Amino acid sequence: MPRDTLNRDQIVKAAIDLLDAEGLDGLNMRALGKRLDSAATAVYWHVGSKENLIALAGDQAWHEVALTDLADVDWRTAATRLATEVYAMLTRHPWLVQAFGTVVVFGPGKARVDDHGLAVFEAAGFTGYRADQASAAVFTYVLGNALGQAAAGSITRRLGRDGADGEALLREGMARAEAVAAQYPRLRARLDTAAASYAGAPEDTFDIGLRALLDGLAAQLG
Repeated sequence: MPRDTLNRDQIVKAAIDLLDAEGLDGLNMRALGKRLDSAATAVYWHVGSKENLIALAGDQAWHEVALTDLADVDWRTAATRLATEVYAMLTRHPWLVQAFGTVVVFGPGKARVDDHGLAVFEAAGFTGYRADQASAAVFTYVLGNALGQAAAGSITRRLGRDGADGEALLREGMARAEAVAAQYPRLRARLDTAAASYAGAPEDTFDIGLRALLDGLAAQLG
């Protein structure tokens, strides 16, 4: 595809598809150009650099987060929906969790979500920096939970480089980890549960933790 028939939106969409499939390390302009049937130089012409493309793709992903009308629901419902939406988006695009430590991901997509988060906690009764603290506390909780899935996918891809069976290598690594865990009674008792998987957690952990966090914030409001 010649340079003048490409556009930035096409490139960003293709980049998101590639990132979803191959992770952050799998994004390169040659592979992206192949997906677009275009030369890598044409891709560079539209987005400037790989880092800028990651930032554009990341911000586009934030546009997927649906925002609740605060006139229709109470603040806890709005906060729960927002946290759940962001968590779902980050688990659809686990590379975005890694991207936070690589490039500055910020633009209209993320800004609209950040602004809505502040509005939610202002509606609850938090003012000034207290609203910032509440919003940041919930966001970091969501990000921490999404990190587990991002880590599992990333390590499997890394182990699977050069034709290796990444899943088999991960199983081998986990077998060694389980041998260590078996020496500790509480860990040994959980070896057959979801908590024993790589970066795993029991079912409903996200929902339980979010409710506890919102309970604590509500208590601060008196």
